[in-house]
Order: sequence, then C-alpha cells, then structure tokens
Amino acid sequence: MEMNKEDNCLNRLDLLKSKLPQNPGILGKEEFFNSAVLIPLVYINDELHFLFEKRSANIKQGGEICFPGGKIEKDDKSPIDTALRETFEEVGIDKSKIEILGKLDILFGSRGILVEPIVAEIKLNNINELKINSSEVEKAFLVPLSFFEKNEPEHFKFHTSITHKSYNSKGEEEELILPNNFGNDTYYKSIRDVLVYKTADETIWGMTAQLVYEIVKKLKA
Repeated sequence: MEMNKEDNCLNRLDLLKSKLPQNPGILGKEEFFNSAVLIPLVYINDELHFLFEKRSANIKQGGEICFPGGKIEKDDKSPIDTALRETFEEVGIDKSKIEILGKLDILFGSRGILVEPIVAEIKLNNINELKINSSEVEKAFLVPLSFFEKNEPEHFKFHTSITHKSYNSKGEEEELILPNNFGNDTYYKSIRDVLVYKTADETIWGMTAQLVYEIVKKLKA
C-alpha cells in the first residue's frame, strides 16, 4: 500500500527527531581556530597566584599577556592534553607537576578563536624553576589572586569595522551582501566591552582578563 503524503512527512519528522543531537555541541566548530589554555594557579609564599606569560615580540600578538596554550592539534587526545603539551613547550612545566581542577565554559573570541580553558594547580617552589622557551615567551610572572579580588577590571570599548569581498567557485568576485548603512566598503561594525586589569608592571586584557574575571567571580560566589 502506497504511503500517503501526510504519513511520509510524519515519518521524515520522526527521522529528523532521531538524528538531532541529545547534547548539542558547536555547529561549524571546525571552522574556528580551536585552542586550549591552561589557567595555572600557584601556591607560593602562603598565597595563590596566577601564572602569566608575556608573548615574545616576534610572534603573533607579540607583547600581549596570556596563559600557556595554543592550537588543538589532531594528535592531541583532548583539550587537556593540548593545554599540558603547550605548557611544557612554553614554560617547561611537566604534567607531573600539574593537577587539573576542571574546566571553564568555552570562550569565543572576536577573531574566530575558540578557547577551551583548563583550570589547574601548578606545583612550584619559585618561578625560577620554569624553563622559558624564548622563541615564544618573553617572560613569565606571577600576580596574586588577591590583586584581582581587590581590584575590579576596567571596561574598555573596542570599536571594530569589518570590510569584505566575496568570490564564487570560479574565483570571480561576486557580491552576496546587501548594501548597508556603513558605507560602500564596510560590512559590519561592532562595539564590544573588553575587560582590562592594570598591574604594577603589565596590562592584562581581552580574553585572558575575561578568564581571570570568571575565576574571581566563582570564588566570590
């Protein structure tokens, strides 16, 4: 007996329902720069500290303050493995000295960066035990957790304009986006809030500052 159109539609809806993910992930995740960072907390001199890096001047985003981390490679079994590998490569801390405490929520950056933050305790007697990879890291330094608990971050406004060109499958320029109110060359403008902590020696801002803020919020809660 031939199935009528209504039954066919219902069957297709049931099929679709069975295919929908029980635990939704991130659609198009592979199109982002997928990375993982370690948020290292160190107990020294009777106080918890964050361990930060200052990126070498000759690499991308040189001079910025960050946590150890980098791109999730295909051979990494998990984001935790990425964070451990990058931490060893950048500052020479072996995974035997790292105790994973857990994860923060995945963080999306404004430049197509997706960060999986791993929170960990680092066993160090002093910072001189680090083996800095000078090709990637200018220096590493500690800031007491209490500094961030006592000092609220400043809020900066970042203004971003994006221009675009689109090319079809033949490599020919072909406009897909409708005219806008920003001018002929600008497709998108945004104003976003960026957190900034100013320590005595360095300025910590952007995604790194946001991760610090999330840790402090959880401890205060």
